[in-house]
Amino acid sequence: MSSNKLLTLVLVLQPGRVLLGMKKRGFGVGKWNGFGGKVQTGETIEAAARRELKEESGLEVDALEEIGNLKFEFVGEKELLDVHVFRSDSYNGEPTESEEMRPQWFETDKIPFSEMWADDILWFPLLLQKKMFRGYFKFQGHDKMLSHKLDEVEAL
Repeated sequence: MSSNKLLTLVLVLQPGRVLLGMKKRGFGVGKWNGFGGKVQTGETIEAAARRELKEESGLEVDALEEIGNLKFEFVGEKELLDVHVFRSDSYNGEPTESEEMRPQWFETDKIPFSEMWADDILWFPLLLQKKMFRGYFKFQGHDKMLSHKLDEVEAL
């Protein structure tokens, strides 16, 4: 690995449900995911999370809680993806489809893990329980997880 790529991921939750977006283009196309993307030069991680959520879903949030940090290695790729995971339990606006994402609410017992990244099923339960976590996932391509390490932590 020669460098890290700093990214954000935001999950908006309501009692008994979570908002996911179907990725329509680019990295992760065809998968349900939270909302997020690259941190731009001069931008804080939280500001990037807020901007990406607004761009991809039309939503604004009052409070963001950083709840996880996930690192992803893809065999043959130079960059390690360093993803800061946030959750928000309140929002303003209505979820709106963008060029990149199609938002949809899912009941928390009907999350479509078979149509998501393979690692999501491992850390989502911690997110739903408001427990902080750190993880490292090694992938071959976008669908095959070769190894992983996931820990619940007291602080990030």
